Amino acid sequence: MTNTTHFGYKTVAEDEKVREVAKVFHSVAAKYDIMNDVMSAGLHRLWKTFTIAHAGVRPGFKCLDIAGGTGDLAKVFAKQAGPTGEVWLTDINESMLRVGRDRLLNRGLNTPTLLCDAEKLPFPDNYFDRVSVAFGLRNMTHKDVALAEMRRVLKPGGKLLVLEFSKVAAPLQKPYDIYSFKVLPWMGAKIAGDADSYRYLAESIRMHPDQDTLKSMMEQVGLERVQYFNLTAGVAALHTGIKL
Repeated sequence: MTNTTHFGYKTVAEDEKVREVAKVFHSVAAKYDIMNDVMSAGLHRLWKTFTIAHAGVRPGFKCLDIAGGTGDLAKVFAKQAGPTGEVWLTDINESMLRVGRDRLLNRGLNTPTLLCDAEKLPFPDNYFDRVSVAFGLRNMTHKDVALAEMRRVLKPGGKLLVLEFSKVAAPLQKPYDIYSFKVLPWMGAKIAGDADSYRYLAESIRMHPDQDTLKSMMEQVGLERVQYFNLTAGVAALHTGIKL
């Protein structure tokens, strides 16, 4: 019997979801940053700045950025960790990773990049001081497995940071839905030449666990002191947890 999962609002076989998510990001990789700026009115940069501040990366730190795509977090972490640190940019999607690798190289950052699956991280136990995933967790098929892997590779005392779209405050729900399901696909068609990928984005956000559910999932894999911060009335949320 084939295991099934969600791809947006559709129920699909798990291996089909992997292929469909890959197609989305192959399609949008070249215009990914432009679309992020347009669809969030630049807010994604503030959310990432907030995440970077909470990461508190210091010289010599080892950091892993999962589903790091175009390298926004890895770029800053590499500068903060300095020549004695070690910062890995990873993604499951080759098109996104290539864009991120080139951006880092263009800034003179020779940061290691690796194509890998967050559910099967090829790193030893207790290796990283910080692990981050920004806007990638909701695309993962087995989120609990991925979170357990993130905890596994953290050193004792290390911190996981999960930045993701989340559940907006009730008064904003209706206008947010109109924006998500009408405006986003239209912008996707105009700017990236791809309405379907941005329709999937809107659906995948609705299918993602809300703030308290994700907090519980992080606790269930053994992370401690889990907390979250709502950003822009819950349009996004940053969850953090410590491995003790």
